[in-house]
Amino acid sequence: MGPTASGKTDVALRLAEDLPADLVSVDSALVYRGMDIGTAKPDSETLRRFPHRLVDIRDPEGSYSAGDFVRDARQHIQSILDDGRVPILVGGTMLYFRSLIGGIAELPESAADVRAAIDAEAAEKGWPALHAVLAGVDPDAAARINPNDSQRIQRALEVYHVSGKTLTEWQRAATSREEALHFIKIALIPEPRAALHKRIARRLEQMLDEGFVDEVRSLMRRPGLTAEHASMRAVGYRQFWAHLEGRFDYQTASRKALEATRQLAKRQLTWLRREVDLFHVNPLEVDAYEAISAYLRSLEPTKTGIAARGL
Repeated sequence: MGPTASGKTDVALRLAEDLPADLVSVDSALVYRGMDIGTAKPDSETLRRFPHRLVDIRDPEGSYSAGDFVRDARQHIQSILDDGRVPILVGGTMLYFRSLIGGIAELPESAADVRAAIDAEAAEKGWPALHAVLAGVDPDAAARINPNDSQRIQRALEVYHVSGKTLTEWQRAATSREEALHFIKIALIPEPRAALHKRIARRLEQMLDEGFVDEVRSLMRRPGLTAEHASMRAVGYRQFWAHLEGRFDYQTASRKALEATRQLAKRQLTWLRREVDLFHVNPLEVDAYEAISAYLRSLEPTKTGIAARGL
């Protein structure tokens, strides 16, 4: 696990070279086809040598929820284990990790009319105002959700209106079906924060040099795809879609994308610091691969499920 631009993929690839392991992506944007540059998706040669489960499995017009991820990830994990190999889960979507490890509630299905009513109210009052409404009915959920996170605010209010039960009540009733699995939680946490911000800025510059704006322009040409789809709410895509619509200039889009990416990294780091039983490495101070390899060697084989060969 780790924030954006922390080097997770590179470390995972090195581990996959040494271990009898297969990779499972834990990233809510990498699931979408056609979103390559802005997601820092591994290139085709890397994916050929190191196949990633749960990459390029949806069109951007579709949706993919935490529940979808848990269902799919469980199937892939079991398949990998059945082959006598070890799953390496790699990514930065912390909600997916938590849902997989801690269990996820079977929430009521979406209701288009309820969502439309919530969207209409948000258009009139703004999402921070609806976040305040959520805080009145489900303070625990509101505390976890950013006041500008429209997708999660909408879903939490929808669940409440459809079922009469809060999202928190549904989640507390959930029980994990992963009791037979043992997860070894490892995180890359770059420090100091300023150094991570520089890495984020360099990555954004590289994406723009590689044609990120053209990628967004190509996505805008897809019939049926709008800025309101979950895929286009991803950091970077949202800002440059707005730029291409003429809402602000290129420099403003770049600044907003950089700020949004930094805020994403901050949320990811906050989440990681609350995790228990977490082995964390500062990749700016030590070789993360070497540190993680040494950590795995220190564990009993019965806990890792892997032989120490190659490490």
